[in-house]
Amino acid sequence: MNISEIFISIGGNRNPAAADWDTKGLQLLAFGADNSIALWNPLDHGLRGVRSLLNGHNKAVNAVKFFPTEISSKSILLSGSADHTLRIWRCHGYPEIIYEAVKTITEHQSPIIRIATLPASDIFATGASDGTVKIWRLLHDADFSNINAELLQTIILSPKFFPLNIALEFLDDSSLILAVAGTRSTIQIFLSRDTHFDLVATLSGHEGWIRALEFTRERKGNRESDLLLASASQDKYIRLWRVHTGEELPAVSSALNDPALGILGKSLSNKAHRIESKDARYSITFEALLLGHEDWIYTASWRHREGKLQLLSTSEDNSLAIWESDPNSGVWVCVTRLGEISAQKGSTTATGSAGGFWIGLWSPDANTIVSLGRTGSWRKWTYSSSEHVWVQQVAITGHIREVKGLCWSKDGSYLLSTSSDQTTRLFTEWKRENRSSWHELSRPQIHGYDLNCIDSVTDTQFISGADEKLLRVFDEPKGVADILNKLCHIQTTSKGFIDAANIPVLGLSNKAIQAVEDYEPASVTDEDEREAVDPASFIRKSTLDFDHPPFEDHLARHLLWPETEKLYGHGYEISAVATSNDGTLVATACRASAIDHAVVRIYDTKEWLEVKPPLKAHSLTVTALQFSHDDQYLLSVGRDRQWAVWKRGTNSTYSLALSNPKGHTRMILDTSWAPIEHTFLTAGRDKSVKIWQFSGSEAQLKTTISATSAVTAVACIQHVIQDQFVFAYGTDGGEISICSGLPTALEQVQVSKVDTKLNPARSINRIAWRPNMENEKQQLGVASDDNSVRVFEVSLVHMIRA
Repeated sequence: MNISEIFISIGGNRNPAAADWDTKGLQLLAFGADNSIALWNPLDHGLRGVRSLLNGHNKAVNAVKFFPTEISSKSILLSGSADHTLRIWRCHGYPEIIYEAVKTITEHQSPIIRIATLPASDIFATGASDGTVKIWRLLHDADFSNINAELLQTIILSPKFFPLNIALEFLDDSSLILAVAGTRSTIQIFLSRDTHFDLVATLSGHEGWIRALEFTRERKGNRESDLLLASASQDKYIRLWRVHTGEELPAVSSALNDPALGILGKSLSNKAHRIESKDARYSITFEALLLGHEDWIYTASWRHREGKLQLLSTSEDNSLAIWESDPNSGVWVCVTRLGEISAQKGSTTATGSAGGFWIGLWSPDANTIVSLGRTGSWRKWTYSSSEHVWVQQVAITGHIREVKGLCWSKDGSYLLSTSSDQTTRLFTEWKRENRSSWHELSRPQIHGYDLNCIDSVTDTQFISGADEKLLRVFDEPKGVADILNKLCHIQTTSKGFIDAANIPVLGLSNKAIQAVEDYEPASVTDEDEREAVDPASFIRKSTLDFDHPPFEDHLARHLLWPETEKLYGHGYEISAVATSNDGTLVATACRASAIDHAVVRIYDTKEWLEVKPPLKAHSLTVTALQFSHDDQYLLSVGRDRQWAVWKRGTNSTYSLALSNPKGHTRMILDTSWAPIEHTFLTAGRDKSVKIWQFSGSEAQLKTTISATSAVTAVACIQHVIQDQFVFAYGTDGGEISICSGLPTALEQVQVSKVDTKLNPARSINRIAWRPNMENEKQQLGVASDDNSVRVFEVSLVHMIRA
């Protein structure tokens, strides 16, 4: 069997230290994504997205940093996690980029929250919420084939605070300078003497926790020039500090007299802090105050660009700013501001606010900027030298909580996923002249409750169930249909489209809105009432006109699907939903601890009315439902270890045909019909997949397939391929297996395990085969608790021949 990962979607962790761009080595960007580390090349012209995920940590990854190897084909990555461990990863770049964990260090007693490295040095530092900073030396040979880490010093921060950030730099040939700040308003400066760091100064001035620190040389590559330290805080200000050589103080910065500072200027202290190394004496003075952000600032990073020193900052106010010093006055000014306009500040995610930018990174050539927002999605801007502007480009998106539900559209043209992050997302291929790549093309649902399950009703309609006890039905709007047609060549047959949808403030239901031409007036007044039309009730057609996959700004605001129905009846959180193959019926279930709630309810999709009576057989939560190919049978399984087969009668009613109260020895978590008459599979917490076949009122267990951990998902391809039936199952440990067998010999099933490097890091919740694929080339969608949605391409030719 040949299996390859063709698409991974996963959101980034909201931690300012959880991403780094390798400027020296392979030029990949690594970011923490739940317990994993995602690798992405933002400069890839093919827009392939996340290349791979590194699994190993068992809690969220808080800090990621590339160690500067100065060798283009070698890459060393350091990662720190809430599991208290520091991991060292190594990659030999060619021909394949595969990182392997070579060392796990468990010196810290609390979550690691920051890592700092230093180019042209083997020294690095880690900070943790145990209130310590540890100084390390990376021990390695010339080609990094042997790697170890030696602990040189533990600095106990006194009085105790959490080091939210650390900055390391060469002061001179004999000393390193270390700046540490965090959950206090002061910055502590340490100097090294023979690799032992001592506290030499405390810089005060900020009025909130300090979120960012970074050193740079004032003149690029000139070790004789002054050091500048940028510090950014929750007090909304960035402060610059100058480390100057010699007894004489530097000239007082004229920036301090900037009239724009107003009364602030009078309170700015220019106290000189004197420090000395073995070789020389230095002073640290306050240099400038950068005003402009309106909320907490999370990152500040330096870059020498086009002969100028520039500083990139990201803030909770939904903006990125690029600052540089005015050559005439010396005043630091914001020369570029990117992100969202202030009109949307304070709005909730439901109305499309980004919720702040947590990470901002320069590309190796400094002509591209990427930023991570609250929704887990990356944004990317590239500098256009011809137009002298930063142009937004396609980046990557993903869920930031467990992905609970997954389904393909009926015709297989796109994939829908739904998650505990309260969003539903649509993924499919963007097809260009000679290549294609997978992207999120629409975000149909942004909700106020965790979403648990989803299924397609037709090619342009789906139903989802959430923790709110009801189910909602959504129809594809014309704006999204046009985008899918234009970018993905997906033709839709549905008529009478609604143009677009939005969410009213304080609302949960997506309301239909109208698309109008750009030249139509923004508000129409009624002559009698003289009231303006609500600007949220329409959208400009140009807003929905794309020649590329939509950016996060559009996904979060303009590409919702209108809600057309709500289904009531259940008393608790919805646990399962399934639609019939002809799209006329929907079966649903909810969480339950008694027989009265553990019922399966069936609704017809024409009038959206319940087909009564509800189906009673289970005594605990029904975990999965599926209709047979001809819709004559409905299969249900539950936490009560029972499976039940319901037979269709007149008027779309179903009655119990047969059941097995002890189908598994522990709860049954998923089920699937096989493409063989009266044959189905069940998957259970008892680490097994069972194949059953029934005739009349008798069911026979044909075979049991044992797994290494609880089997949480199972799915069968709905047609026989070269005389064999094929199914896949996923486990609580993240393992995926592909199985095949002859319909005439169900006792003999061949099992192939997917390579562990391709497995998700946590429990698999749902797997789904893509409909209407070529026989031997199949695609498998996988949704997991590790926040990822993956699409695998499975070539069955070798497996079936074997």
